[in-house]
Amino acid sequence: MTEIGKNSVTLLTVDEGGEGQRVDNFLARHLKGVPKSHIYRILRSGEVRVDSKRVEATHRLQIGEVLRIPPVRVAAPAAKVGVAPASRQFADAVIFEDDAMLALDKPAGMAVHGGSGISRGVIEQLRWERPQAKFLELAHRLDRETSGVLLIGKKRSALTKLHEMMRENRMRKRYLVLVNGRWQDATRRVVLPLKKYDLESGEKRVAVEAGGQHSETIFRLKQHLGAFTLLEAELITGRTHQLRVQLAHMGFPIAGDDKYGDFALNKLLQKRGLKRMFLHSAETALRHPLTDEPLKLIAPLPRDLERFLEKLKDEHAQAV
Repeated sequence: MTEIGKNSVTLLTVDEGGEGQRVDNFLARHLKGVPKSHIYRILRSGEVRVDSKRVEATHRLQIGEVLRIPPVRVAAPAAKVGVAPASRQFADAVIFEDDAMLALDKPAGMAVHGGSGISRGVIEQLRWERPQAKFLELAHRLDRETSGVLLIGKKRSALTKLHEMMRENRMRKRYLVLVNGRWQDATRRVVLPLKKYDLESGEKRVAVEAGGQHSETIFRLKQHLGAFTLLEAELITGRTHQLRVQLAHMGFPIAGDDKYGDFALNKLLQKRGLKRMFLHSAETALRHPLTDEPLKLIAPLPRDLERFLEKLKDEHAQAV
């Protein structure tokens, strides 16, 4: 957005950073500290105008439109207690960055976005650390406990292209996953219908069910480790909880999975040193969304998972 004038109201001209965004979501980002209820109130009252016209909250901004924002009272920003500055939070996690996109090695235990009691996820943290950035949007998601390669668009054109590449399966995503059980096939293509549903608590879950969305993964055997198997999983589709649900359905729950796994086993694994789900986004191969340059983005296996693998290998060697 480019500001073109300011007195009691603010006038902003939409540029690439705001193109395609819903007006309510843009206002929520632009008017930090203003309650969402107030944002919807000024939209309903017509105090917010786009090209001098009233718009619905769902209106998507287009390049060149002029957005009128009335004067509002903004709450003082809360102290950022316990949040590491950019130099310590993500500086060592950047795998690749240019003016179009950013690839991070996301740590386990951090949600990609806020919500459901989480005040700040990866994307909110990045926006806070980089207030000068005009555009930062997630290209896809990783579960909170999943570590590894996470792609973020820094331009709307790059984000749109990344989404297109995912839909058309022109991006190779490779995961490392440890499952309970002795997997036999060297390579297995798994195709299952996945359907979302809600628990009574309101929490989201996914199940294998006829009529669900098509999901497809190619699994490759990496190593047998006693009662466990290390697999490589190549995503063909990218459904919510795809690997977790497919593997649990086949009788090979992911070690440490607190939603679809073997809960009794997970407690034992915690005592043995595995404190979280063993699922890591290890490699993403793609063409750069704007330059078409081939990219191979690699996130090494985190030290905590590597240590647990080493322990299993030692135990397996002693048992043979």
